[in-house]
Amino acid sequence: MQVYLVGGAVRDPLLGAEPGDRDYVVVGATPQQMLDAGYKPVGRDFPVFLHPATGEEYALARTERKSGRGYRGFVVDADPSVTLEQDLERRDFTINAIAREVRGDGSFGDIVDPLGGVRDLEARVLRHVGPAFVEDPLRVLRAARFMARLAPLGFSVAPETMDLMREMAGSGELAELTPERVWQELRRSVASPRPSAFLRTLHDAGALGAVLPEVEALYGVPQRAEYHPEVDTGVHVEMVCDMAAKLAPGDDVTGFAALTHDLGKARTPADVLPKHIGHESAGLAPLRELCDRLKVPTAHRQLATAVCREHLNVHRFDDLRASTVHDLLQRCDGFRNPQRVAQMALVCEADKRGRLGLEDVPYPPREGLLEALEAARAVRADAIAREGLEGPALGEAIRRARIDAIAQATGKKR
Repeated sequence: MQVYLVGGAVRDPLLGAEPGDRDYVVVGATPQQMLDAGYKPVGRDFPVFLHPATGEEYALARTERKSGRGYRGFVVDADPSVTLEQDLERRDFTINAIAREVRGDGSFGDIVDPLGGVRDLEARVLRHVGPAFVEDPLRVLRAARFMARLAPLGFSVAPETMDLMREMAGSGELAELTPERVWQELRRSVASPRPSAFLRTLHDAGALGAVLPEVEALYGVPQRAEYHPEVDTGVHVEMVCDMAAKLAPGDDVTGFAALTHDLGKARTPADVLPKHIGHESAGLAPLRELCDRLKVPTAHRQLATAVCREHLNVHRFDDLRASTVHDLLQRCDGFRNPQRVAQMALVCEADKRGRLGLEDVPYPPREGLLEALEAARAVRADAIAREGLEGPALGEAIRRARIDAIAQATGKKR
């Protein structure tokens, strides 16, 4: 049997990036041979094993044949006669279909590239491997997610690949994707360097409406040009997501809140446009629908809700009284969860700077809000309790003390 290193562990070093987990494909072996060598089986749908010493994944070379709808509708053949080239041909993109020989002593040998993946890496092109690409609807989301990572390096989707993605979107098979798989791709994308490339790729492929209809609905919705020179709300959300990725790299909780902060603008009546009066409250229902459908984790849901509801209040921080600031912080559970307020303030900064020509403007409300929170949290509730107050009287005394602290720290009226 022969072992090859595959996937990102081959691709990323060729891009000058640090490789992540290492995956291997084994050619010419049976499951029993792997077990006899001490490997531990973990694959449910096809033969995957963990190395007895390193714990790294070793998959038997296999082919796949479409047998039904959706990304699970495949028949897998992992016969020892399956060649490396056949295994690489079932993969999604040429840049992921590059292998490297593993010698008997564990060192790496020659690169094996039968499908031109190295050429596409050099040309900065994301290209599908072959016509079987259309058989797995998840690959549309994977293409968009790869673009969120690779667009800063100059990558673009090959025109013929984009044509296939449009065909797949039009087939209706994206509806077969489970919420968990959609969320997995979305979560990784908003934590990537350029989330806008994820959104734009899906939008251009006609696929965004199938997986994120609440976001697709924002494209083409106008905003007031004096506040939003980019005008289009969909473009604004792309810019906000990219700014959030710049301010908080790798933070998918913040990235999700940036993505969903303006969902209410899609529900503005046509006769009111380009104004969006009350879009904060209008956005809560579509946000809830999106979170319920994709089974979004609680931390993401709670921050997104706070940002959707409060972002205009944060923008107006300089005009708020100390008591109003206190109540805002309390609504967001900031006294128990200060990290949520810090993330909310960051998303609001991304909202302000995610506008055409305003990318470098300062955003004093972020520092002001955090200063107010720090002052309020410095109030010792236990010291007030020792004064003998109980129940509602104690709660009101703590509130007044926190408002006083905010007023003193920020110079605001109470």
